[in-house]
Amino acid sequence: MNETAKRGSARETATPPRLGLVAGGILGALAVAAGAFGAHGLRERLTPDALALWETAARYLMYAGLALVGVGAARRGHGGVGGRSSAPRAETALLVGAVVFSGTLFALALGAPRWFGAVTPLGGVGLIAGFVLLAWTAWRG
Repeated sequence: MNETAKRGSARETATPPRLGLVAGGILGALAVAAGAFGAHGLRERLTPDALALWETAARYLMYAGLALVGVGAARRGHGGVGGRSSAPRAETALLVGAVVFSGTLFALALGAPRWFGAVTPLGGVGLIAGFVLLAWTAWRG
């Protein structure tokens, strides 16, 4: 086995295929819980603008969760995004992006200082990078 192949296989074992499934399942559950909490527990306590931030955070958390489940399922079945690919990097970018993006929006909705919002775009960049890496991996198939 040549050095490039060894490095590729080491990268694959560093992020097991089930990472996307586990992380996606957790993000999906958190998104549903956050959406329900916003609709039932926060509706009377937050301003309409803050509630809109909360809903956006929950929605994007779900998008990332679903994408992670899809990447994880494809990696486990080697369905176009497995092997030596950018799939592990896509998973990492999606996970970090979702946590930063949604986390800062949740915090802002609950009254965090406005400067906290300066971090939100970094999470958005992570999400965008994750989806681009996913598309690139699928394209290279």
